[in-house]
Amino acid sequence: MPTNTHLAAFTYAEGQPLQLQTRPTPSPEPGELLVAVKSVALNPADVVMRNQGLFIQSYPTVTGFDIAGMVLAVGDDVPPSFQQGIRIAAYAASVWKGCNPDYGAFQERCLVPWQHATVLPDDISWHHAATLPVAVQVPLSAWDAMEITQARGATAVTDAKREALLIWGASSSVGTMGVQTARLLRDDPQTSIAAVYATAGAANIEYVSLLGADRVFDYRDPQVANAIVSAARRDGLVIRHGFLATGDLRICQAVLRAFLGEGRTAKLTSAPPVPTDAEVVDGIETLFLMPSMEEAQRLEQFRGWMAWLGENLVRATIRPSPEPSVVGKGLGTINTGLDRLQQGVSCTKLVVEIAE
Repeated sequence: MPTNTHLAAFTYAEGQPLQLQTRPTPSPEPGELLVAVKSVALNPADVVMRNQGLFIQSYPTVTGFDIAGMVLAVGDDVPPSFQQGIRIAAYAASVWKGCNPDYGAFQERCLVPWQHATVLPDDISWHHAATLPVAVQVPLSAWDAMEITQARGATAVTDAKREALLIWGASSSVGTMGVQTARLLRDDPQTSIAAVYATAGAANIEYVSLLGADRVFDYRDPQVANAIVSAARRDGLVIRHGFLATGDLRICQAVLRAFLGEGRTAKLTSAPPVPTDAEVVDGIETLFLMPSMEEAQRLEQFRGWMAWLGENLVRATIRPSPEPSVVGKGLGTINTGLDRLQQGVSCTKLVVEIAE
């Protein structure tokens, strides 16, 4: 079992760039994998953690969420599907481990709970694999939170397949995966979802449509809310569930508000934190998406999400999206990538190659 050292990109203080430092390579505890990190993907939360200290309980620490890599060592009580040499994608657990540096993604070796990982098909590259964990987990948690995946025979026949599911910011990484996963809900005869509506910039409308959205609206259109509501009414559909991948919470609320009434309520799930001054709309429940902070519950959530990811990659019912854009090679380029992400990107996922 590895007991040597490896290189990590540490954050030492709020608002400071990451700094490289050698640290001891840990050994996996029961239920854990030691992963040789090959590629990491960058997320908006990574920028906020570096700049504002979001989630960080103590410094110095190692941050980062999205990992693709190879299993180096396996702790006790790990399923036999996770063996040394297996290729995996994983969602780093640092936030739930008190920001213990052993669990941050931005390093050459990282500990991961096996429930946070999925085995990769051979045809998925490291860079494509790194784009998957956060992008898939967020929309899957949205459907769970809104109980869309649990709608099994509970609605009357007249209500079956009458809903358009709204995804705002569909050209972002979690937005594109939102469209792909929502497409599968639409195609499931046991859910109420009849169509997937999405918003994107004009340049990305065709791409989002190819992922499975039935209608895509330009979010820059000043009348976009009216356009969405009118389209749903023409289609004979209602919109009572929305997923805000990125963008303006108020416009999503305006769309959902148009379909309230007759005792109906709506749910809106948000990947970004809900602003403290956000309007509270009667009849619309707004939920910030965050896995459970209770250990056993969180591990069970991730086990389900990552198993779903692995199964659907094998079936080819989803694919990595959007395409990765490689910032550079080595941990030293993560700061460059975070700076670029802070400036804004569209319809791409920034990744850093850690090792070949």
